[in-house]
Amino acid sequence: MAELILASTSRYRIELMQRLGVPFRAVAHLVDERAAEPAGAGPDQIARTLARLKADSLAAAYPGACILGSDQLVDLDGRALGKPGSEPAARAQLATLAGRAHRLVTAVCLRRPDGGHDDALDVHEMRVRALSEDEIARYVARDQPLDCAGSYRIEAGGIALFASISGADFTAIVGLPLIAVAAMLRRAGFMVP
Repeated sequence: MAELILASTSRYRIELMQRLGVPFRAVAHLVDERAAEPAGAGPDQIARTLARLKADSLAAAYPGACILGSDQLVDLDGRALGKPGSEPAARAQLATLAGRAHRLVTAVCLRRPDGGHDDALDVHEMRVRALSEDEIARYVARDQPLDCAGSYRIEAGGIALFASISGADFTAIVGLPLIAVAAMLRRAGFMVP
């Protein structure tokens, strides 16, 4: 059986992958995410492209491995929002999302040793409730969601920001749609319980 590489060092994705019980190694991908975004592409295509590029970025170093790449972003009216990176940017993102619906797009791509790919896209419809500036500031100070698309940690206090969430696989909100990943791994020959 091929080695499995997760092209990410995200603690969220690592914790999710551990739930599947398949041995894997987490390795940082080699993609400059924002520089690699395809010009003029919509959010779904951006996420798909970046997930594939992340998986492909480790192929030379791990030629006999199956490599799983993933990308997540917020689609707000056709505009892609990524990780804020700072508290002011996180507060601004949440102020923009407050009282509105958006799509949370999570793409995954499994690159097989033969160079073939298996990919999937998970989309959740997310509605943020109306938020005051004070609520936003308190939340950002508490959860520090600076490395999260949309500036919220749904698995922490971020759940309190929402009026509703609709989608097929809640693990995608955290960063990796495990239903799709488990199916990909089974198709690649891994024993997933």
